[in-house]
Amino acid sequence: MVAQTVIICFIFSLNTSDAGVVRPTLTVLPPSPEELQQGSATLVCLASGGSPSQWKLSWKVGGGSSTTSASHSLEVLGSDGRFSWSSTLNLPADQWKKVDSVTCEANLSGQSSVTQSLDPHSCSV
Repeated sequence: MVAQTVIICFIFSLNTSDAGVVRPTLTVLPPSPEELQQGSATLVCLASGGSPSQWKLSWKVGGGSSTTSASHSLEVLGSDGRFSWSSTLNLPADQWKKVDSVTCEANLSGQSSVTQSLDPHSCSV
């Protein structure tokens, strides 16, 4: 009788299944009062703790979308194996004061989006 050895290999890939998708946490930082006095408004969206690295950030201003005045960082891999990103939106101060809300949105194909909104009227000037 000949002994046979059976080898079974398991390969796990966190980036290819829904189980490996981690939704990032979004934080929107408002412009400073000093900047508003100078006529501009810079908002920053911080996205942290997401996986995989393909999450994309975008902005909605007053319900519409705005990409022309936004800049985006490359993803940064943290020691926990998750990613962080940021996006900066520049608006004229008068537009910032007129809109009802500004929303940062993180999107990944096949996943529901993650959003965080900021109401300009609730921010002290």
